[in-house]
Amino acid sequence: MRLEFINRIKEDEILGKNIFTSEGKILLKSGTKLTKTYLEKMKNLGVYYIYIMDERLGDISVEDEVLTELKQHTMNSISTIIKSTFNYNKKQMSDSLNTVENLIQYIISNGDINKSLYDIQTYSNSTYVHSLNVCIMSIFLGQALGLGEKNLTELGIAAILHDIGKQKVPANILNKMAPLTQEETDELKRHTIYGEEILRKNVRISEPIIRAVLEHHERVDGNGYPHGLVDAQICRFAKIISVSDVYDTISNTQTYKKNYTPQDSYELILAGSNILFDKLVVQKFRQTFAIYPLGCCVRLSNGVEGYVIIQNDNFPDRPIVRVLYDSVTKEPIPFYEIDLLKNLNLVIKDII
Repeated sequence: MRLEFINRIKEDEILGKNIFTSEGKILLKSGTKLTKTYLEKMKNLGVYYIYIMDERLGDISVEDEVLTELKQHTMNSISTIIKSTFNYNKKQMSDSLNTVENLIQYIISNGDINKSLYDIQTYSNSTYVHSLNVCIMSIFLGQALGLGEKNLTELGIAAILHDIGKQKVPANILNKMAPLTQEETDELKRHTIYGEEILRKNVRISEPIIRAVLEHHERVDGNGYPHGLVDAQICRFAKIISVSDVYDTISNTQTYKKNYTPQDSYELILAGSNILFDKLVVQKFRQTFAIYPLGCCVRLSNGVEGYVIIQNDNFPDRPIVRVLYDSVTKEPIPFYEIDLLKNLNLVIKDII
């Protein structure tokens, strides 16, 4: 399969992976022949990229049906979790958190990062999508840092809930497209304190989770908020969530996507090591996550275009790329592969 931006997909190509709405319902099934109507519908719903079947990339496997199903169940539960924290419905809260815990347990046991970050395709409820992405990234980072099962479960729940305080921030501030005033910025920053206040009223939530929600915008140099904590004063969960939060925000928010390439987003995290973010967390981030998802099309510095087929461990920006088309005529050619770890004179310039 290959991962393509929606604008590059032609009619009659075959969908390689189910497309879900943010409510967890199937929008289009894998195997569907894509018509002009289907493509327009997906564009209108905010679908930016999808997997397409391609026999020349048949060895790329990105499907994990169990994980996909668990993620959809979790998406359905996030709104219930948020509602139950406000109405103090302990049973509803417990049932919903069990769904999150099932996802976390599966990731701990079976998760593969290359099959986990690019499944949620629509943005009709970007807050919940963001919370789920931050949860998944944080679990993988927590594993890389050696956290045990209990800590990983609490970390995942904290990541799901990290922005719950935004429920108390006025919608006109959250949705404002123009730059915020200083007063509006100050109110937005209060979401961490609001989150702490909300969660302290619910006995199901532990102290480490509450601290993570409160501190996920603290920075190791002391220039974060709400309390300007420095390095060791910041709890471990918050340090992990802060990296996941910033990376996903820059990578997947429309405001940033126009100005930041995946490489830019990645390098921003690396540049923040020991300034904004914990040094060890950034080190594990670099070792854990690949910049370019399997199946995506990239343009190299020599103008050649190809598809990412294998990630090189510890070198997230230097995968193996399979070239399917002539770089000038764009006609199909007998494919060949370029290992960027062995061709150091080449770099990836763009995802296309």
